[in-house]
Amino acid sequence: MSWKFTGETPIYIQIMDEIKLRIARGRLKAGDKVPSVRELAVMAGVNPNTMQKALSELEREGVLYSQRTSGRFVSDKMPGGSDVKNDVGQKYIKTYVDEMRLLGYGDDELAELVNRYIEEERENE
Repeated sequence: MSWKFTGETPIYIQIMDEIKLRIARGRLKAGDKVPSVRELAVMAGVNPNTMQKALSELEREGVLYSQRTSGRFVSDKMPGGSDVKNDVGQKYIKTYVDEMRLLGYGDDELAELVNRYIEEERENE
């Protein structure tokens, strides 16, 4: 998978988001070993210091953990019992709701639109 970065947010945050997305989608699972900083930096085409910052922040958040001589691994749960999939989903929902509110939709209208969309998708399956 290629890494695509935009100028909107710092690259280390985009790296964090990409790793969380891979966890949420099941491409990285709890207990999986994460490639080294240098390997990931080469794959992403970024400076190793940028990758180190992203991975350190993911550790601080509890998404990853380190074992002194073995490397970094994906955590099974984040502090507070939440999981990465839920956190990523909440971020998508927030973006959607915020954008729809800017278009003038109220909360009831949003709920109705989402429910209608889900029903139509079920009918088309």
